[in-house]
Amino acid sequence: MEVTHADASHSAPPPAPLGKTRGRWRARSSHHISHEEPLLRRPLPSPHGCKHRKEQAVWSHKLAVISSRTYISQNARPTLSFNTLPTMTTSTTAPHFWLRAETKKNERRTALTPDVCNKLIRDHSFAITVEKSTDRIFDIAEYERIGCKIAETGSWQTSAPADAYIVGLKELPETDTSPLSHTHIMFAHCFKNQRDWEKVLSRFDRGHGTLLDLEFLNDPKTGRRVAAFGYYAGYAGAALGLDVWAHRQLEGADTPYPTVKPFENDDALITHIKGRVQQAVKKNGGQTPSVMVMGALGRCGSGAVDLARKIGISDEAIIKWDINETKAGGPFKEIVAHDVFVNCIYLSKPIPPFLNREVIEAVSEKERKLQVLVDVSCDTTNPHNPIPLYDQSTTFDDPVLTVEFAKPHPPLSVITIDHLPTLVPREASEMFATDLLPSLLLLKTDRNAPVWADAEKLFKEKLADARKELA
Repeated sequence: MEVTHADASHSAPPPAPLGKTRGRWRARSSHHISHEEPLLRRPLPSPHGCKHRKEQAVWSHKLAVISSRTYISQNARPTLSFNTLPTMTTSTTAPHFWLRAETKKNERRTALTPDVCNKLIRDHSFAITVEKSTDRIFDIAEYERIGCKIAETGSWQTSAPADAYIVGLKELPETDTSPLSHTHIMFAHCFKNQRDWEKVLSRFDRGHGTLLDLEFLNDPKTGRRVAAFGYYAGYAGAALGLDVWAHRQLEGADTPYPTVKPFENDDALITHIKGRVQQAVKKNGGQTPSVMVMGALGRCGSGAVDLARKIGISDEAIIKWDINETKAGGPFKEIVAHDVFVNCIYLSKPIPPFLNREVIEAVSEKERKLQVLVDVSCDTTNPHNPIPLYDQSTTFDDPVLTVEFAKPHPPLSVITIDHLPTLVPREASEMFATDLLPSLLLLKTDRNAPVWADAEKLFKEKLADARKELA
């Protein structure tokens, strides 16, 4: 069985030994990358006597906006053009990053923190525009003080220069089908055949834009992602899993778990979860919950293990499984013997599931301790989902999905939130942005560096697949 650890849109703490952990993607060859510039980025001719770059840039931006508005008026059904795909060029000019406001509800993280922006502006002369956001964990004044230009929420669509990189974290709204003409750096969640992946990519094709997906920025030497939220995904997943367990002891399994709000910092999270678990243990006759972590040697799994330790769970009660323990193949009856199960593994090929309904209903009520399941990988629509007990994601507003079983088995509380790290947005953003910084600097000194060239090559491959799908 071949497994990889779930970093899904999710970075490591100071790196822990990974044993035999395998990276999800390997670096791709950067050979044969075209150096042709995209149409809207080429220096324009001077039909009106525009002899200077500044004047040319203005005309370029006007044409980009006109082109975008023309496309928006077209039928919303995705159509594909077959123009030459955009490519990056090498330049020593400092890039312009436009940090857009996130649109996903309760998303408080950011790809660019004030500290990283300060280094980019102060030490490397980058231009950075930051959109106002009421959700972002960092106040807009922090960005303004260090020299970032401030823009209105969502204004990148009409005001960002054609050569600006539009930087974000989560995917854009599904209801927006307008063409995308810029180069976007974000987690788009469309390279693994997720729902409507081909429609997402068609937006770039119609707008002649480029997607450099953060999930697939890999170190060419190690094959590992240069920046990921995996550690805090596992960390937050374990926190919520233990809090739901505490809720079931204190309020009963039939009492709905309330809405969750991101914490201002990690200390606030630990204080809250630790207190709740201590209350629940006392009510549970002094019985501490056991936590099983699948993929414990990876970034995500190490985060889950660290959280459990921080709130007072002993090492004996933290069961750590990884490749060696799962190589025999599932399903694994051992999972049901623990109170909380945290899955930190993403499967790249179909295998027998880790856990299914048949395994749970086959054990006696006395044998089953499992009350809470946290699927951090959260690839709900992935055909290789190792836990086929659910088919929908949960949210911070409605965090828990209840799965019923044949009597006398009690229901199972399932957490499948696809942006768990935003539970601790400050620490998660700081770690991610710091890890991403060296790669961002390459966009000034070597835009054809493998980390970016490989990402662009992958985009082209997936775009070609989308064209075939929609043909």
